[in-house]
This record gives sequence, structure tokens and C-alpha cells, in this order.
Amino acid sequence: MRTYKLTAYEPTGELIVEETFTAETDNAAKEKGHALLVDKDLLERTHRLASPTGKLLLFHS
Repeated sequence: MRTYKLTAYEPTGELIVEETFTAETDNAAKEKGHALLVDKDLLERTHRLASPTGKLLLFHS
């Protein structure tokens, strides 16, 4: 399992969410990250999901 980091921000730059979770693959992490954003109603906020190697898997500004 690999550890991924999801962050979301207010337009002011204030951090709203910073969560880490594990997933088997980048695609599984993208699905899990998207579900977390939907659950927390943050899909339209600035957010990013980064892999353990620093690759951006999800990004919205």
C-alpha cells in the first residue's frame, strides 16, 4: 500500500482539509480522493491529491 495526501484550500489560501490515506494504485487513490472530496462537499474548492512520489493525481484551482 502507498500513502497519498489530499489537501483542500479556501480562496484565501487557508487550509480546509489535509488528509492522508493508503491505496494500492494511483487509480484507486484517485477514486478514493474524489469520494472524500464529494463527501466533504469540496469538489469545487481548490484541491490536490499527491502520490508518494509527488505526482499530482487530482488538481482543481
